Amino acid sequence: MIRRFKMEGFYTALNIEFLKARKSKMFWITIIFFVFISVMMGFLLLVAKHPEIAKNSEIISTKASFIGKTDWPSYFGLLIQFGMALAFVGAGIVTVWVFGREYSDRTIKDILAVPVSRFSIVTAKFLIAFVWSFLLLVIMFFVSVLSGFLVNLEGWSAKLFTHSFVLFTKTSLLTLILLTPVAFITCMSRGYLLPFGFIILTMIVTQFVIIGLKFISPYFPWAIPALITSVAGPSNPQANVLSWIILWATALLGFAGTAAWWRYADQH
Repeated sequence: MIRRFKMEGFYTALNIEFLKARKSKMFWITIIFFVFISVMMGFLLLVAKHPEIAKNSEIISTKASFIGKTDWPSYFGLLIQFGMALAFVGAGIVTVWVFGREYSDRTIKDILAVPVSRFSIVTAKFLIAFVWSFLLLVIMFFVSVLSGFLVNLEGWSAKLFTHSFVLFTKTSLLTLILLTPVAFITCMSRGYLLPFGFIILTMIVTQFVIIGLKFISPYFPWAIPALITSVAGPSNPQANVLSWIILWATALLGFAGTAAWWRYADQH
């Protein structure tokens, strides 16, 4: 009976969070943003393949020059790396919105008045943020593939597509579980500014670690997904058992910290 009550409470919280996300403008704004990014990647591919298109725009030509080869293997490699960055930055924005809007809209008292445990509310919020973020990344991947077809890239194969999608999915999921500390910081600060700063700082430090401090990259949580999937390149160290422990410990501590904050902190 107790278990049934708890599950019913979780489903109630999940339904509330789902309706809030589906009916919000933020949901459609994020979809449009990720589609726009995918289309722009296709446009830069087109410019890289036909430089004469942007001969009057030095900025676009410079950005297109970073793409390198204009074939499917190179494009998928770029897409996976770009997806990993968006899995933290773009999905981080989603996480901040899911957990931060209760404070910005001053609805925290209303949601706490619902006869549902705070643990169920936090779990439902994490699930919605995770699924929402993963959906955005999948949309970006397939729209980017469509853009590649429109540009008429060479070197396509079903085996390459399957391998790239599996690698993209694995990298995205490993990065998404590291968003729990973002949720904790959002709740602790009761706003948007501090978690956004944390996201930007983490991205900068991660790049610095992967490029300049490779020896500590297996032990820095946000660099570990790139090492596990070998996206960081062969020159970087391999992830080990301790890397997996650090990765999951960071995710679980972020989740536990968020749940504890909702349970024990004064929300008034």
